[in-house]
Amino acid sequence: LVLVPVLFGMGLLNKEYRSNTKVDAFLQHELQMKGLAPALVMFKERATYGDVSKSLSREARGQMVYERSTTVAKRSQARVVDFLSEKGVSHRQYHIVNSVYVHAGDLELYNEIAELPEVDKILPNPKLGLSEPIVKEQKFLGAPSRIEPSLVYVGADRVWNELGAKGQGIVVSGQDTGVDWDHPALVGQYRGAVEAGRDHTEVHHDYNWHDAIHPSDTDNRCGYDTVAPCDDHNHGTHSLATVVGTDGGENQIGMAPESMWIACRNMDEGDGTPATYLECFEWFLAPYPHGGDPMTDGNPSQAPHVMNNSWGCPRSEGCYADEFVDALKALKAAGIFVVVSAGNEGSGCGSIGAPPAWHTKEAFSVGAVSHSTGNIAYFSSRGPSAFDGGIGPNISAPGVNIRSAVNGGGYQGGWSGTSMAGPHVAGLVALMWSANPDLVGDIETTANIIQETSTFKAAETSCGENVNARPNNTYGHGIIDAFKAVSAAIAD
Repeated sequence: LVLVPVLFGMGLLNKEYRSNTKVDAFLQHELQMKGLAPALVMFKERATYGDVSKSLSREARGQMVYERSTTVAKRSQARVVDFLSEKGVSHRQYHIVNSVYVHAGDLELYNEIAELPEVDKILPNPKLGLSEPIVKEQKFLGAPSRIEPSLVYVGADRVWNELGAKGQGIVVSGQDTGVDWDHPALVGQYRGAVEAGRDHTEVHHDYNWHDAIHPSDTDNRCGYDTVAPCDDHNHGTHSLATVVGTDGGENQIGMAPESMWIACRNMDEGDGTPATYLECFEWFLAPYPHGGDPMTDGNPSQAPHVMNNSWGCPRSEGCYADEFVDALKALKAAGIFVVVSAGNEGSGCGSIGAPPAWHTKEAFSVGAVSHSTGNIAYFSSRGPSAFDGGIGPNISAPGVNIRSAVNGGGYQGGWSGTSMAGPHVAGLVALMWSANPDLVGDIETTANIIQETSTFKAAETSCGENVNARPNNTYGHGIIDAFKAVSAAIAD
C-alpha cells in the first residue's frame, strides 16, 4: 500500500496534477479520482521555544509552550478558518503543529486556500487499509509467578529492590490503539482510577483519556469519541503494560509498576492518519476534558512526564517529511520525554523510514534486541535516517518474544517488534525520574545517561559508519542497562 512511488512510476502525476505547487501532488490525484478528500493545511508561521527556560517548573514550561503555540495558531489561521466557516466546510484547528484539518474539500477549495500567503502547503490525510504491527503472537498457558525475563535482562528488578525506584510520582502515557483500562495489570495505575480511590468508584476519565478517532462510515468495536478508554486492537494495551503493568502478584510485566498512566487512541483498528497522530500529540501537551476546545481548554499541569509511541506513520498513511517536527519540539520544550519505536523495516541500512523515528534530533528512537541472545532483531530498522541522515536508533531494548497484557484481562507472549522495545525505554525514564526528581523535564541529561550507561554492541555490518562506532546504525549507543542508568541518575 505504499502508493506514492507506484503512482510516480506509472506517470500519473503529470503537469495537470501539479497545477498548484502548494497542493501536494498525491492529494491532487486523489481529488481527481474522488472529487472530495481530507487534507491538512500547513502554515508558514511557527512557534519557537528557545527561550523557554529549563529552570522553570515542568508545569510552567508546559504553560508557556501551550500559550505560545495557541497564540501563533489563532493569529495565522484566522483567514483560513473564516473562509472554511463561511463555506460551511467542517474543519479542526491544531496548534502544536500550526495546521488546520479539513474533513472534506475539493480541488477548487484547496487551490483557493493555497493562494493565501500565510499557507505553506496542503498535504493529504489518507486512510489506506489496515497496517498490522509485525508481531508473532502465541497463547501463553499459565502465569509465570515471576518478573518477565526482559525486565530482568535490563536490570529493572534490581532497580526496584536495591534502589527503591518503581516509577512513583511519574505519569507515563501512550498514544496507540487504546487501552483496556480496567485490566488487572493496568487499573491500579490508571490516573483516573487512582484519583477515584482504592475501590475505583467514580473513575475520572477527563484529562486522563482522549479518543482521536471520530465518527466514521465504518464500524469499530469501541465506537468513536469514547468517553472511557477502550482498545480496538490489543497493541495499545500490550505496549503500555510493558511500561507500567503489574497486577500486584504473579504478573509483573512493566518496567515502572508504580507510575500512573494516561492515554490517547490514535488509530482506528490499527490505522492512523497524520491528523489523528497530531491530535494525540496536542492533547498530551495540554490535556483537555471530553468535548473541550484544545485551543482554549488545555491544561498543561495534567500533562504526562513520559510518552511512549510504538507506531510510525509511513507514506501509506500520508506522512511525507516533517509533519511532526514542531510537535516534537513543543513537547521537548515542555519537558516531556518522547520515546519512539525505530520501526520494523530492517534489516537493510537506511530503513528508519517513517516519522517520528526518522527525526533523529527531536525524538529518542529505540531498536529491538532479543533478551535471549543479546543480538539485534532481524526486523529492527537501521539508520541512517531516511529523512535527515542522522544515526539511529538512539538505543536498543528487548523487543523479541515479549509477554504483556491484552484485552479482556488476559496476557499474551510471543510479541515481537520495536513496538515492544520502546516501552522498556519509556519505563526506564520513569524509573530514573522517580529516583531523582531533579532530573524531571531534563531531556538532554536523561538521554545522555541512558546512552552512556548502555551496554555497547558493535554493528554486524556497516551502514556507512565504522562497525565499532558508538553510536552505530544498528544498536545506537547500545542496549539499555536500567540499574546503571538509575544509579547514574541518582548520582547526577
